[in-house]
Amino acid sequence: MKTFLQRFGLFAAVVLILGLAGGPVVPSSLNEHGVMSVLWYQTSAEMRAISYQTFQFARFLIDEYDAKNAKSARGRAVVVDVDETVLNNSPHSAKMILEEKTFPYAWTDWVNRAEAEALPGSVEFLNYAVSKGYDVFYVTNRQAPEEYAGTARNLKLRGFPQADSAHILLKTVESSKKARRDSIRKTHDIVLLIGDNLNDHASVFEKKSINERMEEVDRLRAEFGTRYLVLPNPMYGEWEGAVYGYRWGASAEEKDHMRKHALKSF
Repeated sequence: MKTFLQRFGLFAAVVLILGLAGGPVVPSSLNEHGVMSVLWYQTSAEMRAISYQTFQFARFLIDEYDAKNAKSARGRAVVVDVDETVLNNSPHSAKMILEEKTFPYAWTDWVNRAEAEALPGSVEFLNYAVSKGYDVFYVTNRQAPEEYAGTARNLKLRGFPQADSAHILLKTVESSKKARRDSIRKTHDIVLLIGDNLNDHASVFEKKSINERMEEVDRLRAEFGTRYLVLPNPMYGEWEGAVYGYRWGASAEEKDHMRKHALKSF
């Protein structure tokens, strides 16, 4: 034990002893629970494949829609979220892990750097949609006005079409995207909604419990793969809020407890 104390210190020894005794063990990092999520997002070929698959299927869906529906005076639109739907912000999540910080640490700085990479297949699909006569609307909860310039510059740098103030709809007051979607519907038929959060598709998922969100998905099952396309985001989202009962201000220890309590074992 003396050698262990000399090498690792008293604190490490106490943590080890408590662990062996079945007592509480302090997490090694404030964000340790997110390490595997960010690693999967950044390093898995599966993530890349899902992204290509989603946008390839999106192309098929608008082609199918056009073949079945006559042209009308109203516009046709594809509505997409920005973060983790067309732009990859996982470096920001990684920074919070490595520097022991929580959101919104360095978020606006990251946005204004305009360094986020495009998700695989997203640029090609949205340019294809515009070439077929569609308008693309980026409905995002990035904050207006301070995050508009960085968002527009990032989208333009990656080659996204229609990255302008008429098509980028940022959050002004409320987080719900319903009013912004409704404003688009005044002039356009929304053929596709693509996002990583179910709130990107419909307001019925907002502020619901885990079970309620599951029930709404079952109720709207016919929309998925026809009008709603969902990209994976294991790093953060409404799903996490549901785990916490939307108690975002809970302590790290409380959140750790709630995450583990939500697990299903045998």
